[in-house]
Amino acid sequence: MTKSRRTASVSPAGRITAAIIEKLEQGTKPWVKPWRGLPLSRPLRSCGIPYRGMNTFWLWMAADACGYASPYWMTYRQCQKLGGQVRKGEKSTIAIFYKSYTKEVENAEGEQNAESRRVLKAYSVFNADQCDCLPEFYHPKPLVAALEPEGREDRLDAFFAQIDADLRHHGAQAYYEPLRDRITMPPAELFEAYDHYYATLAHELSHWTGHSSRLDRDLKNRFGSDAYAAEELIAELSSAILGAELSLPVTHLDHHASYIASWLKILKSDERAILTAAARAEEAATLLLDLGGHQSSDSDTNVDVAPEMSNAA
Repeated sequence: MTKSRRTASVSPAGRITAAIIEKLEQGTKPWVKPWRGLPLSRPLRSCGIPYRGMNTFWLWMAADACGYASPYWMTYRQCQKLGGQVRKGEKSTIAIFYKSYTKEVENAEGEQNAESRRVLKAYSVFNADQCDCLPEFYHPKPLVAALEPEGREDRLDAFFAQIDADLRHHGAQAYYEPLRDRITMPPAELFEAYDHYYATLAHELSHWTGHSSRLDRDLKNRFGSDAYAAEELIAELSSAILGAELSLPVTHLDHHASYIASWLKILKSDERAILTAAARAEEAATLLLDLGGHQSSDSDTNVDVAPEMSNAA
């Protein structure tokens, strides 16, 4: 059986339920972020009518997972009628509705009665952020767009600029894409303070160091695997090192708490795992500090070398 047929065989209810279970098992709270929110709204149809019921929560989840800022959703044809075009390669999600119908059934006396029934149906929709050339109002501006957060520093702007990673500012999610070798960050204006923006960028850059052209760590694993959790641990420790070197906060990155159970599993199964993670985190932080032109105060002191190894050097 092909993959497409297997996917098609899953009911809309099954698909939505599986996605919700996955989120719950991850322990994530996607609504908790260190950046300020976009205009709060129910998901909206292209005509502006709000979605209701499960569509509200499902499309909220889809928007959060993909970093969409627009509340508007539409079919492919609706997008075209509005003068827009869904970008090549964009993936649709589903919206659901109940279709009512009547069916003749025979009762205990052998009489035919008409019964009203409903069946759950689904159709494909795209977010306005997946489309080009739509009217401007389909892309609402952030409520705080005109307010730059406090704490911007020229030294930190210069440090991150020198690293020269492929960085775009888009949506409301911070993440690194290994295949594109690209970091996506929410606009700085959405953060409560600039130090939170810098600290979040430091975490994503720590993942960026693992690309095959740099430190060549394994970045191809799915959420829930030991390798995925180990990579998050490396990025967590690396961002802590960067925080200490650059005077950045790291305690606000509480969404990483969702990985604690996976980290505990790794550490309990391998007593040297934390040593390996710390060493790779040090490599990642050192690479970023070097690329950013930061001179560590301890850069000339190898404090982690055992005495006998230091003497033999």
